[in-house]
Amino acid sequence: QVHLVESGGGSVQAGGSLKLSCATDGVTLTRHCMGWYRQPEGKEREGVAVLDADGITTYAESVKGRFTISQDNTKTNLYLQMNNLKPEDTASYYCAAEYLGAKRHCSHTWRVGSYMDYWGKGTTVTVSS
Repeated sequence: QVHLVESGGGSVQAGGSLKLSCATDGVTLTRHCMGWYRQPEGKEREGVAVLDADGITTYAESVKGRFTISQDNTKTNLYLQMNNLKPEDTASYYCAAEYLGAKRHCSHTWRVGSYMDYWGKGTTVTVSS
């Protein structure tokens, strides 16, 4: 059984930083596409960043250069380092995993999230101006 548990959310002023963590259980990070998604209140969910089985990262244009997705050496924890936060980054952030099987790369439609098999319950990030 797969469990994904996010932590690290909080309130920060614009320009500040936060680091989100996703503790995984039952997931082999080298055989899954791992991603961070967010959903602002009243809006649709959107993909923020993904990390594929080859370690290749892909980001949404809105966060490029500010956010970094990574995993630790134990390959059981996923992170999202968020710098230069903006009020529009305010959202609930979710960790997700797609089992890749023989594939190595995330779906080309990763931003929609429809191929993700597992989801965490989320952590809230609030950025004030």
